[in-house]
Amino acid sequence: MTTTTEQLSATTLLRFATAGSVDDGKSTLVGRLLHDSKSVLADQLEAVAQVSAGRGQDTPDLALLTDGLRAEREQGITIDVAYRYFATTRRRFILADTPGHVQYTRNMVTGASTADLAVVLVDARNGMVEQTRRHTAVAALLRVPHVVLAVNKMDLVGYEESVFAAIAEEFTSYAATLGVKNVVAIPLSALAGDNVVEHSSTMDWYGGPTLLEHLESVPVGSDPRQEPARLPVQYVIRPGSAEHLDYRGYAGQIASGVLRVGDAVTVLPSGRTTAVAAIDALGTQTDVAWAPQSVTVRLTDDVDVSRGDLIAAKGSAGAPAKDIEAGVCHLNERPLHVGARVLVKHTTRTVRAVVEDISYRIDIGTLERRPGGEGLQVNDIGHVVLRTAEPLALDPYADNRRTGSFLLIDPADGTTLAAGMADEPFETVRRAAETSNEEDWI
Repeated sequence: MTTTTEQLSATTLLRFATAGSVDDGKSTLVGRLLHDSKSVLADQLEAVAQVSAGRGQDTPDLALLTDGLRAEREQGITIDVAYRYFATTRRRFILADTPGHVQYTRNMVTGASTADLAVVLVDARNGMVEQTRRHTAVAALLRVPHVVLAVNKMDLVGYEESVFAAIAEEFTSYAATLGVKNVVAIPLSALAGDNVVEHSSTMDWYGGPTLLEHLESVPVGSDPRQEPARLPVQYVIRPGSAEHLDYRGYAGQIASGVLRVGDAVTVLPSGRTTAVAAIDALGTQTDVAWAPQSVTVRLTDDVDVSRGDLIAAKGSAGAPAKDIEAGVCHLNERPLHVGARVLVKHTTRTVRAVVEDISYRIDIGTLERRPGGEGLQVNDIGHVVLRTAEPLALDPYADNRRTGSFLLIDPADGTTLAAGMADEPFETVRRAAETSNEEDWI
């Protein structure tokens, strides 16, 4: 089987998330995007029209296309993460419409954790508010590669260019302090459809792309050949049949990079080295496979490999460790305190751990570090030190989002407590503050 550059680097799918403060118009924007891109079925539109008419509205409320929960429709807000799948002739999309209320910020973490792009909405009348900063900080912490500033409700400020320019300047400056460099600002009106799918005739001063044009053309993904190979082992296959008497394969989804027959690899955390003897994909043998394909790998030597182990390109991974420093987004109503016993789920491996220290939490408004002695509350972003019972092979999250991330889980009931990112969060912010602030960070 031969592999071309086009096969390895082709990107046909964009995962993106919408975020912003409550009532900024996220659901309406998503509804408009689906409607104007002809991604709404006739019966769906009819159902929305009936509900809208029952409320006394003359036109269909497009926000109802994404507000699927009954409580959401009754209150006119988004509570859960609403996933929508649609496609144009140029690209396929998975969209996560995330909530705006501060108590549901944790859901934004869920929606943005796998996103290639985040659309942050701002109401043109209100400008940037605390939730705008919070959601932008979460996108930065999760290393979302691209950010779109969607200045919505331009129709309510007379389509004034100066209003848009002021908001775009403030947002871009704030995002830069977080290390976010790829920001595209678009003025639009989701209600009227300006610059969502079609160009606005009322904002001729804007010469950039519509939202859909940008979503269709933004470069996403990376060349797998430029990344180190990582295969978390999900299942060990030992048929034991007469036909496959000596077959021993290690199945999983390639998290990053490319695996080829003959490649030297290291099995972590044991550190044993061997080579790839064969690769099975979709029931047939192949000479090469790349992320995010699901494959079964056979190794040259009979080494001890179990579920949760990581097969990595030789010499590309650091030594597995029991002491972990990481940034976390706390997702649970129960506070996280020093001394808490947790489970750490990293790829396919789950180990016991204890929270040895909460170094600090981040003030989203000022980006300053505050003492973490009181623990982390729901929606807090902070830095923790963990001690695990068994070593974990984590990559720095900045280098690899798949193998640099983990979950903290309550061992008593299996509840997810926090989402973690290995290594120092907001390192660029710390350096900028140290050089621009006379006061020391706490």
